[in-house]
Amino acid sequence: MARVRYLGPEPVTVPELGPERVVHPDEVVEVPDDRFEAYVCQTTNWETVEEPKAPEAPVKKTAAKPQKEG
Repeated sequence: MARVRYLGPEPVTVPELGPERVVHPDEVVEVPDDRFEAYVCQTTNWETVEEPKAPEAPVKKTAAKPQKEG
């Protein structure tokens, strides 16, 4: 999860973070990685504290090659 800081002057309710979740000025909260951009694009309200982690690349597995018969 990513982390952002609320910059607004008054507490706000952020339903996405939980039912009736109130975020106070200067509070750092965790947000889902896939929603991070929706917060930090609002530069007057939110700032980045910790960006989402890069997804790990899946390990590629190759099929075994058939052995040649002599």
